[in-house]
Amino acid sequence: MPHFAVTKVEDPEEGAAASISQEPSLADIKARIQDSDEPDLSQNSITGEHSQLLDDGHKKARNAYLNNSNYEEGDEYFDKNLALFEEEMDTRPKVSSLLNRMANYTNLTQGAKEHEEAENITEGKKKPAKTPQMGTFMGVYLPCLQNIFGVILFLRLTWVVGTAGVLQAFAIVLICCCCTMLTAISMSAIATNGVVPAGGSYFMISRALGPEFGGAVGLCFYLGTTFAAAMYILGAIEIFLVYIVPRAAIFRSDDALKESAAMLNNMRVYGTAFLVLMVLVVFIGVRYVNKFASLFLACVIVSILAIYAGAIKSSFAPPHFPVCMLGNRTLSSRHIDVCSKTKEINNMTVPSKLWGFFCNSSQFFNATCDEYFVHNNVTSIQGIPGLASGIITENLWSNYLPKGEIIEKPSAKSSDVLGSLNHEYVLVDITTSFTLLVGIFFPSVTGIMAGSNRSGDLKDAQKSIPIGTILAILTTSFVLDLSNVVLFGACIEGVVLRDKFGDAVKGNLVVGTLSWPSPWVIVIGSFFSTCGAGLQSLTGAPRLLQAIAKDNIIPFLRVFGHSKANGEPTWALLLTAAIAELGILIASLDLVAPILSMFFLMCYLFVNLACALQTLLRTPNWRPRFRYYHWALSFMGMSICLALMFISSWYYAIVAMVIAGMIYKYIEYQGAEKEWGDGIRGLSLSAARFALLRLEEGPPHTKNWRPQLLVLLKLDEDLHVKHPRLLTFASQLKAGKGLTIVGSVIVGNFLENYGEALAAEQTIKHLMEAEKVKGFCQLVVAAKLREGISHLIQSCGLGGMKHNTVVMGWPNGWRQSEDARAWKTFIGTVRVTTAAHLALLVAKNISFFPNNVEQFSEGNIDVWWIVHDGGMLMLLPFLLKQHKVWRKCSIRIFTVAQLEDNSIQMKKDLATFLYHLRIEAEVEVVEMHDSDISAYTYERTLMMEQRSQMLRHMRLSKTERDREAQLVKDRNSMLRLTSIGSDEDEETETYQEKVHMTWTKDKYMASRGQKVKSMEGFQDLLNMRPDQSNVRRMHTAVKLNEVIVNKSHEAKLVLLNMPGPPRNPEGDENYMEFLEVLTEGLERVLLVRGGGSEVITIYS
Repeated sequence: MPHFAVTKVEDPEEGAAASISQEPSLADIKARIQDSDEPDLSQNSITGEHSQLLDDGHKKARNAYLNNSNYEEGDEYFDKNLALFEEEMDTRPKVSSLLNRMANYTNLTQGAKEHEEAENITEGKKKPAKTPQMGTFMGVYLPCLQNIFGVILFLRLTWVVGTAGVLQAFAIVLICCCCTMLTAISMSAIATNGVVPAGGSYFMISRALGPEFGGAVGLCFYLGTTFAAAMYILGAIEIFLVYIVPRAAIFRSDDALKESAAMLNNMRVYGTAFLVLMVLVVFIGVRYVNKFASLFLACVIVSILAIYAGAIKSSFAPPHFPVCMLGNRTLSSRHIDVCSKTKEINNMTVPSKLWGFFCNSSQFFNATCDEYFVHNNVTSIQGIPGLASGIITENLWSNYLPKGEIIEKPSAKSSDVLGSLNHEYVLVDITTSFTLLVGIFFPSVTGIMAGSNRSGDLKDAQKSIPIGTILAILTTSFVLDLSNVVLFGACIEGVVLRDKFGDAVKGNLVVGTLSWPSPWVIVIGSFFSTCGAGLQSLTGAPRLLQAIAKDNIIPFLRVFGHSKANGEPTWALLLTAAIAELGILIASLDLVAPILSMFFLMCYLFVNLACALQTLLRTPNWRPRFRYYHWALSFMGMSICLALMFISSWYYAIVAMVIAGMIYKYIEYQGAEKEWGDGIRGLSLSAARFALLRLEEGPPHTKNWRPQLLVLLKLDEDLHVKHPRLLTFASQLKAGKGLTIVGSVIVGNFLENYGEALAAEQTIKHLMEAEKVKGFCQLVVAAKLREGISHLIQSCGLGGMKHNTVVMGWPNGWRQSEDARAWKTFIGTVRVTTAAHLALLVAKNISFFPNNVEQFSEGNIDVWWIVHDGGMLMLLPFLLKQHKVWRKCSIRIFTVAQLEDNSIQMKKDLATFLYHLRIEAEVEVVEMHDSDISAYTYERTLMMEQRSQMLRHMRLSKTERDREAQLVKDRNSMLRLTSIGSDEDEETETYQEKVHMTWTKDKYMASRGQKVKSMEGFQDLLNMRPDQSNVRRMHTAVKLNEVIVNKSHEAKLVLLNMPGPPRNPEGDENYMEFLEVLTEGLERVLLVRGGGSEVITIYS
């Protein structure tokens, strides 16, 4: 590393100042540092005490630039090298501060209050954070093994192999394992894409797919975990009552058909008792559950090793478990003393117990016996032939049977005699099929989330979760698929495999008959492992529900976010116990397992969807450390999950989807105000971008045209909307369809009025929400109102998603106001809209328009179609009638016929046109004959022009008075003067916006002459004659108004064509008067001006 010497270079002035202030030199500083107890900083740079000394002299000066002057000496804000940024350090902290906060990160449940509480605790009260110490093996691998090796492996896998055959059972296990492997790959990608706080799988799904999907899938995962607890408890009770203490059964029945019902009642009673006991254990403390977790896991491992040891031993010394057969039918050995029809007692042949079961007398050989019993022999076969027996060839193929069928050995000899059904046969207790077995078996491969659920306890979650989970799945897949399925098919007789409860082998657990050294190893081990898995589920499910409740996305679950003083979620535990009790009341392991499968498959499906979406969208934050993923693998996993859902049980799949959909819509309806940077948001952005690019390809077809509104609102001094009914009318016209942009302008400077703009935007958004207007708000701060409106009309929208119609209100009171800006802004907006080829809707008397609660029971919407400008007048009433307010109103269309027109033919043509347009309306043609201009029209025109001229002179006189006062003032100072006109002055054509002049006598006399001339203009008003073009326009307005008022004075709404503004701006005020006359005497008027394109068509 090169070494640099730092030398201070001083300006002469600086040197002088330094000598006066006698600031210490570098040598003095070194001496001070060496004399002090501080470490030697002289080798670094001019820092440490020197910088402290330099700062002391400028402390007061620096405080002027800081937002808060209460910082103490040595505060980080006084970093000499970051002085340029010191004003913003309260919002933009130094990198060192940011890194320090990240280093102190603790794994707290995301969404919980612990984050805020942890930040608010003072340094003295903070407890030292416990550093997670669990590694891959103990934290992920072993918990996954314990959850995957569960009750199904010990109680149902042999039955699945015997029923489906080795090949189909292999396929079932392989499909399920592929599903979990692909899900684990997707989960690993998500888990390694940033820090995963405590919350595990729910956190990953919700943050990847958003609050709606997160809440729906989180609750599905919670229900799955809760039903898993019920399944484990039922499995433990089955082991206890069937294999350990059969005499403990409370309900019994001698009838074989009622025996299963009695067993279900036993399961309900004992299951409820076990659930209460386990809930008490979890309630007392989770630490006891965690202490016994290792013991339960050891039971699982020992049991599996015992199976492998028994399979190896069976190849040379198979265990002795004889199976009694009558012909090819399997007999239950629970009540049989010897496997024969007779037995020898004291050298005498007497009937056996079996004889008594099939004959009407158990003591005499001449008794009447079952026909099948008479024609077939009783034989004994080996239940465990062993690995070298070749029995696998018989067990390769499936043997699906309906409920109540007798389990038979296909290769055994049997006579074709039906016989009667006897309860001593081993019967099928449930109708079997491939789809049923998939649903029952799938819970055996769940549990892959166990590692991710412990993410808060892992030393390096991003490394441990992928490695531990994938290794656990590979291990269990080998044990389940490649070994156990094949071993069971190769070692155990087929009829024994299909015997679910071991009736043929004296009530032993079937997998236990293969184990070594004793079947009790499997029985005891599976019982404790099942109890442990149930406790783990009852521990994890309430915490999952608590995490969902603390995220506050589902309001009615808030109560379950509370916990005891030690953090135990009491209310969530009680709800979990209640739901688990529902599963226990079902009482059948084979019926609970498919329900459990649905919820887990739903969860796995959305994990794959989350990974696929993030990968395809390529969001900037998607940077997983785990590299061995691909969107195709995620889609394959998602497809397998969906297929397995419908394969195992299509009606359960639909129910699970409906539940998830209802939760999704509920969260969406409640308005989950959460922004988690989820993939669904990214998908929406990508879809919007794609749609916008498609819209850019060309203008919309006439059939697809609908008004995309830009609603111009006016704000008062308190930033409240002056005419909220304009928004109401927009909502009625749109009915929630298409684009609506609500725009407004604040006059001022953007830097000074930014806060007001935000406040006004929030006000408008609240009003939009109240009026149920679905759209966007756009606020512009501009120096002049007219410029701001022009900017809105030009720039609102994005790409092809732009407005095509402008909605605004009529400037009420423009006649009474001396300020001409109101109507000049209105006409300017009309001109800008016309130049942009946009349609324009002007609502007059907007305060009289109905709100969304009022509904007209009758009435008319009258359309006065005077000129054709694209068909807007036809389309608007049709759209309004889609809303409930206007639905019962009838449409009447009026058109005007001149003297040379055939009014009868016009009416027929108009009716035909409306018929082709599929619009129901009443048609009327109004004839307007040529008539002389009335004295009223002439007088009205004269009054209009006199008023306009008078106002012009009044404004001119005011300006001249101001100018003269300015001239007198500047004459005294003999300085160059500049007078700046107001907004209305600059828009008046009689003078300039700015006047630059030097005071001279000639100039003064000229201004005096102009004033005299303006005063003479008032006298000319009495002698003026109206302009003929204005008279003609006034005549049209008066005549049309008479006809419209005559026909439509009771109409609920009148729509008519809006005339265009004059080309000469001098006639703007007259234009306003024409419009006023045209609409006089009408309660609700909508002036419509088309955008120059056709908006309605008769073609399909």
